[in-house]
Amino acid sequence: MELSNETANRASARRSRDASLGSRLRGTGRGRRDEAPLVKLMSSLVMVVIAATVLGGVFAFVLAKQADDQRENAHRQALVGAVEALQAVSPDLVQIDPAHVDPNVIRILEGASGLTGLRLAEAPPAETHEVQSLIDSKGRIVGWLTWEPDRPATEMVARLLPFGALIALGLLGLAILAMRRLRRLDALLGQSTREVQRLAYEDAVTGLPNLHRMREAIDQALSKRRSNELVVVALVDLGGFDEMKDAIGDVGEDEVLTEIAKRLRSDVPAGALVARLRGDTFGLVMRTGNADEALAAVQVTRDAISRAIWIDQVVQVSANAGLAMAPRDGTNREDLMRRADLALRAAKRRGRGLVMPFADGMEGDFDERRFIKRELSRAIAARSFVIHYQPIVRADSGAIVGVESLLRWNHPSRGYIAPGLFVQVAEDAGLMDQIGEFVLRQALADAARWPGLYVAVNLSPVQVRDRRFVDLVGKVLAETGTDPSRVVLEITEGVLIDDPLTAKARLEDLRRLGVQLALDDFGSGYSSLAYLQQLPFDKLKIDRGFVAALDQSANTGVIIQAIVTLGRALGMSVLIEGVETEEQRVLLRLAGCNEMQGFLFAKPGTAEEIDRIVAAGQALPVATMRAAG
Repeated sequence: MELSNETANRASARRSRDASLGSRLRGTGRGRRDEAPLVKLMSSLVMVVIAATVLGGVFAFVLAKQADDQRENAHRQALVGAVEALQAVSPDLVQIDPAHVDPNVIRILEGASGLTGLRLAEAPPAETHEVQSLIDSKGRIVGWLTWEPDRPATEMVARLLPFGALIALGLLGLAILAMRRLRRLDALLGQSTREVQRLAYEDAVTGLPNLHRMREAIDQALSKRRSNELVVVALVDLGGFDEMKDAIGDVGEDEVLTEIAKRLRSDVPAGALVARLRGDTFGLVMRTGNADEALAAVQVTRDAISRAIWIDQVVQVSANAGLAMAPRDGTNREDLMRRADLALRAAKRRGRGLVMPFADGMEGDFDERRFIKRELSRAIAARSFVIHYQPIVRADSGAIVGVESLLRWNHPSRGYIAPGLFVQVAEDAGLMDQIGEFVLRQALADAARWPGLYVAVNLSPVQVRDRRFVDLVGKVLAETGTDPSRVVLEITEGVLIDDPLTAKARLEDLRRLGVQLALDDFGSGYSSLAYLQQLPFDKLKIDRGFVAALDQSANTGVIIQAIVTLGRALGMSVLIEGVETEEQRVLLRLAGCNEMQGFLFAKPGTAEEIDRIVAAGQALPVATMRAAG
């Protein structure tokens, strides 16, 4: 029942967030759209056409009527003048019998007035005709001149009005059809606009909010933060995501991401916003009361991602997370996201499955790494790297049996920069393939100086994952003429953990070239007997941490002896590094180690320094070798 209630509460919280988001979208014009301006314009144009047609017809009719009225008035005045003139010439005109009027008189009056169809009558006609009275010398009306009105302008307008109406109706029909089409287009445009707006705020694969929405959420959380609250911004990165994509394909990738999104929706605390920012990175924004709650929420996110996922096969991905909190780590969105990213970078460098809050020193580390990255490109172009070598001796006799090649970088202004600082930067920047090729070529070229020794070369995970690396090793072996059996390639356990199947295939290809393979730093990380059983290693190299612990724990010697026994049982020789005291040498020799390496015998030196040591003899006492080094 409690689980059901919790699920219901989370669902309710998500609905509230969705409703809130919807209201904000509507409030900012991203919800339902109003009618398109073009449709409104077309509606207005239709009304204008109708109004213009009606008003134009009325205006034309009024003008025509005024023109005809003026014409009639002019004719009437001309008729009055003509009658007066005719009466002045012929006073008997008023005595004419209307029934026997002289046609010449009528024609004279028509010609003088411009009227046609004049008639003389004793009384005004009942029908609608124009009339003009005839008055005698005593002012009496003695007859009436009548005529049928002639209104050409009005008649012409009346004849044209039907055509105008037809034109107006045609325009109206076209406008209505255009409006219907525009409304349909507007509906499609509205649908497309809503889809674009959805994509602008939502990840297409998972349905989670995207980076743009997360940025808005951070700004809103900061603006609403109370004095006793923290705003948490976290970035979560999937480990092994690229290898997973290669294994399961694009369809499987979408299924995995969808399942991760489903888990995050159900597992993150109510009120938190979880977003997918890019391919393998998710984000979290929340307001909380204390840092412990923030850390716990981010850990829940990491755990949700890290659980096994069942599709057509079992898929397991890890997750690292970095978080920053306001106001401690910043008070604006840019600072919080940048510092959460710095914390994420630090977590990824330290291992898998880690959650790290931002710390003050991380910005300095970032600046340092950025400087190294910039200078690395210049160093590669200028060939500023050199190779030093450290002797490897037989545990029973102290004879030199090999040398390990070690990359060194002496920066012109910063001086010596340790490999532990720049190798990881080079891997992250994609420069390790160039640096690794330089080390391999130089080491195999120098191997000709010491024909009785083997040369060990450390490989980075980037080189092992590169399909072209096997061809490169074969090419360099051929170019330098080096016997492959004198070459030992050292691989760390991290390469095997990241992608064991690819690593196994790559190591088998290298082994077919005739080179030897060594498992470096055994015991420093996720040591597994499966690696020793399944992978073709010739040499087991025990991490120097066991040597440092010899003086502090009696169990360390027992562990070393167990590792030596295991290595020998699997047909491997065992080398231990970091030997610095005679007491350590004796204990390790008693534990059964085959080979040793460390400052007790010689520090790393240039190829010329190794020449002098080798020239002095390969079976020197320890004290002599130490002095020579």
